[in-house]
Amino acid sequence: MPAPLAPLRVAIVNDSEIVVAGVAAMLGGHSRHIDVVELDNRVPVLTDVDIVLLDTFARVPGEGIGLVELVRHADRTGAKVVVFTWSSAPESIHQAVSQGAAGHLSKALAPEELVQALLDVHAGQRVTLVGGPDGAASAGAAGDWPGRGFELSPRESEVLALIARGLSNQEIADALYLSVNSVKTYIRTAYRKIGVRRRPQAVLWAIEHGFRPRARRTVRDPGGIDPDRAGY
Repeated sequence: MPAPLAPLRVAIVNDSEIVVAGVAAMLGGHSRHIDVVELDNRVPVLTDVDIVLLDTFARVPGEGIGLVELVRHADRTGAKVVVFTWSSAPESIHQAVSQGAAGHLSKALAPEELVQALLDVHAGQRVTLVGGPDGAASAGAAGDWPGRGFELSPRESEVLALIARGLSNQEIADALYLSVNSVKTYIRTAYRKIGVRRRPQAVLWAIEHGFRPRARRTVRDPGGIDPDRAGY
């Protein structure tokens, strides 16, 4: 689709500063088409943007504001909400679309593919792209995640982040559309990489290394009054 005359204004929504900074860095090389206007995870999403990019890293279902609420607020200004996730599960795509998302995009996409998908969404298309194997970044992907410096994969990092937020193995499996056995495998490989053996040790390690969000996002009405309690 043809690019708009002015760059798209994009708000990145996630409680983790590392995650937000990583996505912003990935989009930063495409300033001709994308203008990231919201980086601070301590302030409300004002929804005076073209696209709200909802990064689902370590999202806890039912906690804080959900996709439906983000869509409702964004619709008031004509913005579109796009889910940005490692999950390629059909259930994840179906849920996002049924709740009003204009796109469901894999974090395995290369930056150029992500930018084009956002342009297509702004042009009125509903875009769902899985990009590659679940939890595996493409060679060109430049987004960041907690634990990358410790050679943790995105999936291992996300499982650790959810452990740090108190979820059981079954709850993690439900949140990430994985089997419990897959979750256990990610836990074993993650524990080996960070040098721990037990869950309390993993929780402490994750907290010390920035896996637990420090702030909970809010969404503010266009008038700027009474922000709702929100996580995303």
